[in-house]
Amino acid sequence: MKSTNELMDELMRSHNIGEYLKLNSDHMISDELPTYLTNILKKKGLVKSAVIKRSELSEVMGYQIFSGTRNPSRDSLICVCVAMELDIDETQEILKVALFAPLYPKSKRDCIIINGISNKKSVAEINETLYDNDEDTLNKN
Repeated sequence: MKSTNELMDELMRSHNIGEYLKLNSDHMISDELPTYLTNILKKKGLVKSAVIKRSELSEVMGYQIFSGTRNPSRDSLICVCVAMELDIDETQEILKVALFAPLYPKSKRDCIIINGISNKKSVAEINETLYDNDEDTLNKN
């Protein structure tokens, strides 16, 4: 599997996008977000309703995210990742699949989220730390 940097270098050297895409099709994100999330549920033996409850999102929004009828915000997707008890690498991968910026350790808010994920904190616990540090909570809406 080629790294992101290897793909970027190859892309920058390429003069034919069609050829580049053909040669690297195996390295492109192919799953849609709902499929990716459902596969993780199955792989980890998680129950969708329990994940949605732990995500602290509304039940309707949670089911819409999993069905693909609603595109989640970055924060809503992070809530789902926390509720599924994903590690930081798995969370970063899901953010990439959804075409969101990864969590960034130079951002104070993202540092708090990364720390919460790494320490297996709940959405409520991460939100409390965000609030205590004058940062927007994950489900501020």
